[in-house]
Amino acid sequence: MTRLLGALIAGGRSSRFGSDKALARWRGRPLIDHAADALRPHVATLVVCGREHGGLTMLADRPAPDMGPLGGIDAALHHARANGFDAVLTIGCDTPLLPDALIDRLVAAPGAACLSSLPVIGRWPAALADRLDAFLAEDRKHAIRAWAAEAGAEMIEGIDLPNVNRPEDLAALTGQKLV
Repeated sequence: MTRLLGALIAGGRSSRFGSDKALARWRGRPLIDHAADALRPHVATLVVCGREHGGLTMLADRPAPDMGPLGGIDAALHHARANGFDAVLTIGCDTPLLPDALIDRLVAAPGAACLSSLPVIGRWPAALADRLDAFLAEDRKHAIRAWAAEAGAEMIEGIDLPNVNRPEDLAALTGQKLV
């Protein structure tokens, strides 16, 4: 059985949101707690990348802060590899609705896989840690879609999930249901 590490990517600046969106409340709880609840049943352990939260193990972004989501994914891959995990399931702290069917599809993927519309939601084999280091060391834009292509990730199409980047996005979540 594959041993999975769950990683909440939560080190962003929330510049479009105007305040710390990970702690923005939805349905009475911080967004990051909803994201954690979505991953928890599918992973052996849960960590948070880029911040401290809720007593979870905190991983500092690698190789440095302000690397975007890839800094958190890199930290999670290295932690996974060092601690005997086969792969990492990642989700942004700003995506509180995650269908179990999507997670099941990611878990079943034989290699790297991510949601094409929101590639921070993905499955990344721990063996990719050094490859991501090399990618981040290159003098180019460190876009997560470019990394997914480099990693040969299966792009999961046809699923659009709400992602909270601005206060209006949070307001729009009212009435959203998982399908």
